[in-house]
Amino acid sequence: MAAIDWVLLIAYLVMTLVLGLWLARRNRGEDDYFVAGRRLSGWLAGASMAATTFSIDTPLYVAGLVGSRGLAGNWEWWSFGLAHVAMAVVFAPLWRRSGVLTDAAFTELRYGGAAAAWLRGIKAFLLALPVNCIGIGYAFLALRKVVEALGIVSGQPAALGITDTVWLLAVVALLVISYTVAGGLWAVVVTDLIQLLLALVGALVVAVAALRAAGGMDALLSQLQDLGRPELLSLVPWNWQDGGIRWLEGAGISVPMFTAYLAVQWWSFRRSDGGGEFIQRMLATRDEQQARLAGWVFLVVNYLIRSWLWVVVALAAVVLLPEQTDSELSYPALAVQLLPPVALGLVVVSLVAAFMSTVSTSVNWGASYLTHDLYQRFLRPRAGSRELLLIGQLTTVLLLLLGVITALVSDSIGTVFRLVIAIGSGPGVVLVLRWFWWRVNAAAELAAMLCGFGVGLLTSVIPLVRIDDYGIRLTVITGVSAVVWLTALLLAPPESDEVLERFVRQVRPPGPGWARLRQRVGVTPLETLPALLRRFLLANGVLFGGLLGTGAFLLHQHLAGWSGLALLVLCVLLLRRSNQQNAATSP
Repeated sequence: MAAIDWVLLIAYLVMTLVLGLWLARRNRGEDDYFVAGRRLSGWLAGASMAATTFSIDTPLYVAGLVGSRGLAGNWEWWSFGLAHVAMAVVFAPLWRRSGVLTDAAFTELRYGGAAAAWLRGIKAFLLALPVNCIGIGYAFLALRKVVEALGIVSGQPAALGITDTVWLLAVVALLVISYTVAGGLWAVVVTDLIQLLLALVGALVVAVAALRAAGGMDALLSQLQDLGRPELLSLVPWNWQDGGIRWLEGAGISVPMFTAYLAVQWWSFRRSDGGGEFIQRMLATRDEQQARLAGWVFLVVNYLIRSWLWVVVALAAVVLLPEQTDSELSYPALAVQLLPPVALGLVVVSLVAAFMSTVSTSVNWGASYLTHDLYQRFLRPRAGSRELLLIGQLTTVLLLLLGVITALVSDSIGTVFRLVIAIGSGPGVVLVLRWFWWRVNAAAELAAMLCGFGVGLLTSVIPLVRIDDYGIRLTVITGVSAVVWLTALLLAPPESDEVLERFVRQVRPPGPGWARLRQRVGVTPLETLPALLRRFLLANGVLFGGLLGTGAFLLHQHLAGWSGLALLVLCVLLLRRSNQQNAATSP
């Protein structure tokens, strides 16, 4: 990097630190520190959610998918759009009405007794430490690969026998922790907005440069077709040939794997009703309408705006960097090769910004579990606001240190991503059902969570029982977990009427599963289950019509593009009519 690029990077880091310290004055207690005093707008919360998922690892991850599996490999993460649609149109208002501080605390609103307390504690521990630290390490791993690819560090021993890579990770970690510890969620979401804008601009700069180097879109598509890899330009892992469907073996996606993406992964994963960081943002919004808006802002930015910026760079890298052995590194490699000073500095700043937005969220979110759901709930129930604020800051530092250590023991971003999915699969269906059926109890959720974590870890890591086909692995994890949690549900007694009635009064859940209890306490649901299902289907039409239609036009597949656009327009019109009818009939 040139001197001017370093100036841009240092200026950005200093600005972020100053902003975080300035926002620290808003923190007067636990609510301010972890849910921003519940005063966020939907636009800001949604932008923060999008920034959180736009980490430094995501463009590398997409480049790796496209380079090794082709365009259809993106269904590994596109399929989560189904869960994110459900979050925006179904669960966002329910979470906001719950009024809890964390999703772990929600368990003692929905359930009661010792089982609920055990569930809350174990859930907080697993999400805050092993799961969260793997996620933080995942982001640091990507940062390590990027800074080494850019030539900023060499990976060789420096001071005290520690490599220059580790020293750089430590410096960046110190900067992240400084503004996150001081500013809490306020600092996280405000800096997230800036970081998101920088990340999008950086992605656009690399995409434009890559297209120009490839000779334009027409030339790029022609060169890709000449490679004899049809999976590179196919939106799905099959094509139509000789009057029938031919599965694209070069995609590396088996039929069970693709089926699992669409039919299992999104509802089996622990984020089926939102996911911890997203739930934190929805709980921090001003009201239910703003929570729903946050979900929609995230959907548009995450899937419709930035997906194809990454894909264009990944496709160009296949042509421009044919000798690249690690396709995950093609993104920073193209930036170094194609961009002049200032432009390269801007992209480096955008990647660092994407990294910081993810890590700051993860440590603040994880600290909320350690502080609110473990320390206050089980160790110091009478702790005051200042004490809880201090514990939150100390646990934030602890989580970041553990995340840095995790980053030093892995080399593949894609492998870590699939491990995170595997150990989090299994409990998703229980997390959905608990909102719609009174009979779901704490024992069922605890059994699903522990079984999914254990089976996912064993089938991903232990050679003797490891299942290499990702689709079969997910199906096994989900199936075994289902047997275990259904058994626990039937053997354990239902929650008491007192607990269930308290939940109904607070959340006003929809569906026939709560009809008897709603009638008993005199509560009317704000929406019917059929209306929610109709909205879910139409919103998916909007999302995937826009996603696939945009991509098809970009790839000059005009029939598919017009089909996606028609689906998008039709579903938008029907969704507006559905919302108007619901507003007219709601109590």
